[in-house]
Amino acid sequence: MILMGRPLRRFELINAGTVDEAVRALSKYDGRAWPFAGGTDVLRVLRFRPLPEDLMPDALVNLKTISPSMSYIKEEDGVLRIGATTRLADISRDPLVRSGYQALAEAAEAVATPQIREMGTIAGNISQLPQCLYFRKPDDRFHCARKGGSVCYAQSGDYRYHSIFGAVNNCIMPNTSDIAPALVALGARIVTNKRTLEAEGFWDVRVPGNTVLDRDEIITEIQVTRPPPGARSKFLKFAVRKSIDFPLVNVAVVRGDGVARVALNAVAPKPYRAYAAEEVLLGGGSEEEAASAALDGAVPLQMNRWKISVARTLVKRALLMASGRGAEGGGP
Repeated sequence: MILMGRPLRRFELINAGTVDEAVRALSKYDGRAWPFAGGTDVLRVLRFRPLPEDLMPDALVNLKTISPSMSYIKEEDGVLRIGATTRLADISRDPLVRSGYQALAEAAEAVATPQIREMGTIAGNISQLPQCLYFRKPDDRFHCARKGGSVCYAQSGDYRYHSIFGAVNNCIMPNTSDIAPALVALGARIVTNKRTLEAEGFWDVRVPGNTVLDRDEIITEIQVTRPPPGARSKFLKFAVRKSIDFPLVNVAVVRGDGVARVALNAVAPKPYRAYAAEEVLLGGGSEEEAASAALDGAVPLQMNRWKISVARTLVKRALLMASGRGAEGGGP
């Protein structure tokens, strides 16, 4: 197969009929088989081959063929349940999500382009590989710390868009999922074939795969408890090109009587829960004070200090909007 002039790496396609069948296929290949549904990130990996050979997939396990389908949106007993293969476009348009879980709908709507949202899935968006330009360089030209090397090339190179909260295992790659901060702010749970994980503990930035998932583990469902009556949520994103780019900073908040949750992304190697900002709000502090507190622990480098002012502005604006006192709008 040829994609934009570069051949895809050869792979075996396995159309799983059930979750158990998908898990057996993943186990058979001992880490060399990857699950996929929309394929928007997997195809990039197969085309550009940024990983060392021993980390590249030999097989893809298709989750879209599983029956019953894992593509659905429903609410049961005050809990929103979204199947892992549900498309981002469907989430962004769903009346139930838009009415009760606004930050999630807005985050889904902010991902990439309409074409990507019609293919990409919620599980895929939170499981995507790091977007660092050195990590993604074709043919593993930069065998960086995240891939088993010893050097984070971004730290002495172009780190304008990287972490302002320091490195993890010598890596300052930012997590660039739009869905991730919304799930963290909403206190979501991620259900797999093995366990149920709190969204905040889903990412493991010490491994190339970027998540805590085992080699034979797949996401089956996302669960979100409806926010308390009167609480509102909001998501905002700042990117160079609003209609297509990964976020340079994004934020999701939930706010109501006795409720304050603030999560940022694209500012650290994994979604950043701003506990200090939440404490300010619960203590009666202003949105501006909370926004400043959200960035208190930042340790930016010279070329990405601009992220602090952008993040502070987004937090303040999102909190004001969630309280009904801010104007709808985009980035700073």
